[in-house]
Amino acid sequence: MGIISMITGFCGFGVGTSIGLVIGYYMFLYFQPTDVKDPIIRPLVEQDTKTLQRLLPEIPLWVKMPDYDRVDWLNRFIEIMWPYLDKAICKMVKTIAKPIIAEQIPKYKIESVDFEALTLGSLPPTFQGMKVYATDEKELIMEPALRWAGNPNIIIAVKAFGLRATVQVVDLQVFALPRITLKPLVPTFPCFAKILVSLMEKPHVDFGLKLLGADAMSIPGLYRAMKKPVGILSVKVLRAMKLKKKDLLGASDPYVKLKLTEDKLVAKKTTVKHKNLNPEWNEDFNMVVKDPQSQALELLVYDWEQVGKHDKMGTSIVPLKELTPDEPKVLTLDLLKNMDPNDPQNEKSRGQIVVELTYKPFKEDEVPDDAEDSNAVQKAPEGTPDGGGLLVIRVHEAEDVEGKYHTNPYVRLLFRGEERRTKHVKKNRDPRWDEEFTFTLDEPPTDDRLHVEVLSASSRMGLLHPKETLGYVDIKLADVVNNRRINEKYHLIDSKNGKIQIELQWRTA
Repeated sequence: MGIISMITGFCGFGVGTSIGLVIGYYMFLYFQPTDVKDPIIRPLVEQDTKTLQRLLPEIPLWVKMPDYDRVDWLNRFIEIMWPYLDKAICKMVKTIAKPIIAEQIPKYKIESVDFEALTLGSLPPTFQGMKVYATDEKELIMEPALRWAGNPNIIIAVKAFGLRATVQVVDLQVFALPRITLKPLVPTFPCFAKILVSLMEKPHVDFGLKLLGADAMSIPGLYRAMKKPVGILSVKVLRAMKLKKKDLLGASDPYVKLKLTEDKLVAKKTTVKHKNLNPEWNEDFNMVVKDPQSQALELLVYDWEQVGKHDKMGTSIVPLKELTPDEPKVLTLDLLKNMDPNDPQNEKSRGQIVVELTYKPFKEDEVPDDAEDSNAVQKAPEGTPDGGGLLVIRVHEAEDVEGKYHTNPYVRLLFRGEERRTKHVKKNRDPRWDEEFTFTLDEPPTDDRLHVEVLSASSRMGLLHPKETLGYVDIKLADVVNNRRINEKYHLIDSKNGKIQIELQWRTA
């Protein structure tokens, strides 16, 4: 009976499975969903701007440009060899630089210039792709696309006039398109006679300098050279006319940056006017003037881009000495490619911008109280520990931050295990927070670092991409202890063009 039951069960399983498969097959054929549409396939040239912006950032350079070859193997090689390349390059730099420095410093009455520290950091350069081609001239040409957002530690000590100061290079970024030519090619090792290196276009090199271990005000003559505010320039950006088309669909998204020459403050910006070649702003700005005879107002019009670098549409400049004090003046200015009067490209029409300017010089009783000492800081409140102080962190603003999926930026501060966060700013690549955070410390943070990270969080219930990092920077706090106050713009690591402005103060009782 057991054998018969087993055989019967096996047959039943086989018959039932077969019938089920047949029924499922016919249901699949005759009960297809009716709301499924055929996919629409269109070439890239027919896509709209937003679709292209969404697609192109995901495509590597060697895919977007077929003449570029993929060089992941080279990046992997450099990554492994970087600790050794770092030491070898730095040793070669010292060997080359020392005799040149020794020859030049007597001309400037400098006693000595030495490298206190010289390392290129832990982040190697990367190659986004490379063109390689041969010609009929018995030569081999290579054109790599180089990007390097490094974290070098370069400190140079300068001794002059009995004073010693150390200068540190920070936030180094290099984007370059070099051309390497091996010529002529010969049948003996290494198979070429010369190496020629040139640049295909002007490279982007950006870095900052910090003065360490010296009081800048103690340098003879420098204190007297520090200029105080003497007036206010009121700027009203009215409108622009006949701007050029920058987008694929024949429009532009213009905004204006304003800054005074000889001023290190962050540029002011108007709002963005989307898809408008004749935008109207009617926005007001006030700017502190220190020398109306030498300073000028620089106006730069950009085309805003959701992804990638903003395109410059034109520029113009107004010397302040041309303005009559306390007298409003409406100017219609032609936009130029640059301020080089001999550049033939400036003959092309790029549109116009209309502004209203009023220079208001201070009267004697109107000079700001803080004009005497721009580095002056408040005292710490009562109850601050003896020997310690109050670390004040002001997160001002950022610019050109961008994410792959969304840009709703906020800032995360991490100091001695404590975390603080700013508010979120929705859909903004140039956010402004102006938030202040304080830490009460028992001792100066001379050996500490402040970790500043810009992040973006999805404004909806984003399950796939709820949060992403837009860039970060680590700030040494020994500088703020020595200088009492620092207000600087830092380049964000792991960001293409992003920057953030942070003000730090060290207040003691």
